[in-house]
Formats: sequence, C-alpha cells, structure tokens
Amino acid sequence: MIRCEQLSKRYGKNVALNQLNLQIGAGELHGFVGPNGAGKTTTMKILATLTRPTSGNAYVDGISVVENPQK
Repeated sequence: MIRCEQLSKRYGKNVALNQLNLQIGAGELHGFVGPNGAGKTTTMKILATLTRPTSGNAYVDGISVVENPQK
C-alpha cells in the first residue's frame, strides 16, 4: 500500500510537488502519467527515499518514508 498525505516538494522558489494526496491499496495497479513538470519523478524519488519532501508524509506498507527511510 502507498499513501501520500499533503506531500510537497520545493526547490527554492520552484514548486515541484504541491500537496499530493494519493492512496493505492495492496494489489492495485495504477498508471502514473502527466505532463512534464507534473511531479511524477519527484513523487517517485520521495517514495524511494532518494529525496525528502519539504512537507507532508508518505507511507509504503504503513512505514513512513520520512520517519523511517531505512525500513
């Protein structure tokens, strides 16, 4: 399961991701599409713990990627 709550990422004055709320249940398949600059790569980098969000939180299998990135 993946859950994002008010997930945001800013690079200086540039907003890459603005308060994303998303929930994908276990076993569900979803496409992740959108125009360039929509925040797709930024979201995936946060979920993979390659970058930290500016605000909000994300959970993978109920584990916070902000509070417990090693898990």
